[in-house]
Amino acid sequence: ISFVPYSPLGRGFLSGKMTSTEQLDADDYRRRTPRFQGDNLAVNIGLVQKLTAIAREMNITAPQLALAWVLANGDDLIPIPGTKKKHYLEENLAALDIVLPEDVKARLDEMFPIGTAAGERYPEHMMTLLDE
Repeated sequence: ISFVPYSPLGRGFLSGKMTSTEQLDADDYRRRTPRFQGDNLAVNIGLVQKLTAIAREMNITAPQLALAWVLANGDDLIPIPGTKKKHYLEENLAALDIVLPEDVKARLDEMFPIGTAAGERYPEHMMTLLDE
C-alpha cells in the first residue's frame, strides 16, 4: 500500500516566491486559506526561508529539497506535485535523483515537525467537512 502526500509543495508556497496574497489572482484559492493570511503567512514565510537556506547549502531548489525529504521518508510515499510549467515539472523530477544525507533529513525532521505550519489547512467552513 502506498500513500500519496497531498500538495507536497504547499500549493506552490514552498517555492519561496509568494510573499503576499496580493501577488495572487483575485480568484486564487490561497487568498482565502488561513495558512496564507496575516500572521500565519509571516510565520510560514519564515519556515520557507529556513527550507530555502538548507536547499542553497545543497545547491538545489527548495521544492526539490521538500520533495526529496518526502521521498526519504519511505518507499511507500509517492508525492505528486502539481505544476503548470514544463520547467517546474523537470525541476520536480530531478528531486528523484537527490539522495538526502541523513544529517540533513534529521535537521529537517527537527526543524519541521508535523503541525509546524501556522494556520489551518482550509477555511473554517471546509474544515468541518473533514473526517479528522
